[in-house]
Amino acid sequence: MVELSLVLPRRPDDRWRLAKQMGVTSAVVHPLEIGDGKCNWEYEELEAMCNWFRDAGLSVDVIEGSVPLTDRVRLGREGRDEDIAAFKRFLRDCGDVGIPVVCYDWMAGVRWARTEAHLEARGGSYVTGYNDEKLRSRRQRGQETDVTADRLWEALEYFLEEVTPVAEAAGVKLGLHPDDPPRESVGDMPRIVNGPEAYRRVLDIADSEHNGITFCQGNFAAMGVDVPEAIREFGDRINFVHFRDVEGDADRFVETWHDNGPTDMLAAMRAYEECVDDDVPMRPDHVPTTAGEDNSNPGYHTNGRLFAIGYMRGLLEDCRSGA
Repeated sequence: MVELSLVLPRRPDDRWRLAKQMGVTSAVVHPLEIGDGKCNWEYEELEAMCNWFRDAGLSVDVIEGSVPLTDRVRLGREGRDEDIAAFKRFLRDCGDVGIPVVCYDWMAGVRWARTEAHLEARGGSYVTGYNDEKLRSRRQRGQETDVTADRLWEALEYFLEEVTPVAEAAGVKLGLHPDDPPRESVGDMPRIVNGPEAYRRVLDIADSEHNGITFCQGNFAAMGVDVPEAIREFGDRINFVHFRDVEGDADRFVETWHDNGPTDMLAAMRAYEECVDDDVPMRPDHVPTTAGEDNSNPGYHTNGRLFAIGYMRGLLEDCRSGA
C-alpha cells in the first residue's frame, strides 16, 4: 500500500494547510543545497524541523533532492571517505528524529536535465521536456570527460557497501532515483541507473530492504518498459514513489498531465497497492504550471499538485473498493 505525500517547505506556509485540507499528512522535504551536494542539515536542524511538522499534525517521511552526497563520492574521487562519513552521520540523524526514507541519485555533473520548461500543454498550461539533440547542440561547459560507466559502478558499489549497514541500524530506507533522463549519457557524462537491469545489479549489491528504489514512474516510462510489470518486479524494494508520466522516450519526451499520458495509471496504482510494503510514500511529481502561476519553479507549482493529489486519491479509492 502507498501513502499520499506532498513536497512541503521546511517552514510553515499555506502549503502546509492545503496539504491537510486535502487529507495529506505525509511530507517530503527538499534540503537547501550550499554547493556540490553539501547541505546545511545538522541534527538540531532536523530535530527542530520534524518537531515543527509534528506540532502541525504532519510527518516528515522523506528527505530528497540535495542530500549530503557529493560528486567526490559518485565519481570515486580522493576524499570520498570523508564525504561518505558525513552521509552516514546524516542517516543516523534521520533515524534518530524519525525520518524513515532518504532519496538520493547517482547523476554526476549534470543532475536532472531538461531542455524546455515552457512547452504548452492542455489549456495553455506549461510542462517541461527533454530533447537530446537540442542538448547536444549546446556547448557543454565544465563536464567531466574522463569518467566511465565502470568508474561510476565501482563508486556506487563502494558507497552502498559502506552505507547500507548504517541505514539498517538507523532504521532508514534508501531509495535510489533513476537517472533523469534515463540515458547512457547526458552530454559527455555517463549515466548508469537507466533501466531495470541496472536496478537488478544495484539491488544485488546489498540484499536489504534498506537498499531500495525511488520508483520515478516517468523515468521508467521513458525507459520503454511496461510500468505496472516493473512495479511488480521491484515492489518489495520500492521505498518511495514519484507518480508522473511522460510522452516519448529517453531521447525526447515531454511531461504530461497525470490523467493525459500514455501509461495506464490505474493499472500502475493497482500494482503499487498489490506489491509495495505498507505506507510507502508516494508524491505527485513534475506537475504542469497552470493559469495564474508564473512558472518560476517548473514542475512544482501548487495547482497542478492539487489536481494530481485528487486524481491519485480517486485511483486509490478505485483500487481499494475492490472494483
